Amino acid sequence: MPPGLHLLPYAAGTVSSCIRCASSHAKIPFSIRKYAPSDQPAVMSLFRDGIMEHVYPAFFKTLSHPDHIGIALSISMAGYILGGSSYFQAFLFGSAWAGLLYYCCYEIYEGYMEQRVTADMANVPASYLDNLDCAFWVAETEVKGQQKLVGIAAVIGKRSEVEGERFDDWNGGVIGEESEFGTYGELMNLVVAFPWRRKYFGSEMMQKVLDFCKERGYGRVVLDVNSSQTAAIAMFQKYGFVQTASHNNTHSNRWFSRLARINVLRMEKVI
Repeated sequence: MPPGLHLLPYAAGTVSSCIRCASSHAKIPFSIRKYAPSDQPAVMSLFRDGIMEHVYPAFFKTLSHPDHIGIALSISMAGYILGGSSYFQAFLFGSAWAGLLYYCCYEIYEGYMEQRVTADMANVPASYLDNLDCAFWVAETEVKGQQKLVGIAAVIGKRSEVEGERFDDWNGGVIGEESEFGTYGELMNLVVAFPWRRKYFGSEMMQKVLDFCKERGYGRVVLDVNSSQTAAIAMFQKYGFVQTASHNNTHSNRWFSRLARINVLRMEKVI
């Protein structure tokens, strides 16, 4: 991490505001504050749910891929013929193929979650709060008279080397020209609990990340997002992020990634 940087006044404080709910037009009071050790159980639960909820969208997107549809029909037909014109056998063979695809998607997200849980998320203070170039925030609001944690966001400050061309000929990655970016912030987490989505919590936390990175003097903000996370991609594009690379390397077996057709998009925003 780059030396000589100082803690921002707001980084350790609480930012209070209110969000107008798009559906009810009622003002929702909320606050975004620095992570506290007592937040650990709620943060881990929110983090796990935020990762694993992508399994089903990824599975359905994978299942609907033209190549996989063709394979499913071929396998089902083989089952029909081998079973002596048995529709049940055809269904059984097709279901086995769908089950394999689901297993691949599940293993990819499970593997990523477990890797993070045993790495930076295992000790949030050491990973984020002990370094002035990193930050971890939580968003909370009042529910039935009690404060409830409904969102998390985290960023790590890094120093980039010269980045050459990035191209993945298997999934059609984007070529990036060689350039020097200096220091930058990498968005590690941005999770909002399901009932509180589309109520601007995500936007407010995204702005918090951008403000922090700008104050730290970072030249850009980068993040990785799954190609099946269409809502997240749309929000990032709204904030000016553009795709600069893509790859299909995950924490799971490479064949799982190939079967699941999961692409990891690198998006960046110059600030």
